[in-house]
Amino acid sequence: QVQLVESGGGLVQAGGSLRLSCAASGSILSINVMAWYRQAPGKQRELVADITSGRNTVYLDSVKGRFTISGDRAKNTVSLQMNSLKPEDTAVYYCNIRGSRGNYWGQGTQVTVSS
Repeated sequence: QVQLVESGGGLVQAGGSLRLSCAASGSILSINVMAWYRQAPGKQRELVADITSGRNTVYLDSVKGRFTISGDRAKNTVSLQMNSLKPEDTAVYYCNIRGSRGNYWGQGTQVTVSS
């Protein structure tokens, strides 16, 4: 069974940077979309960014210009570079990879931005 393992979360001051990484434990066939979501306390999970097999990207409006998603379909990895972090970026971040045979989620990694 494929598992996604995230790393790179932590505590950072406002204005700082973090890089989240996500790797699959096995091979995922025909990846369609690689994405990062986040969920803050008391809020619904929201899409932060995704990248399709055609390398098209979508970003949450509030992170545009600050976050960059990258994915490697051959290695089954997806990363999220987060710059100019704000306290409102504080959340648990989840990676998500959707392939032809399944929709896979990581366990989540906490990102906390202090003011």
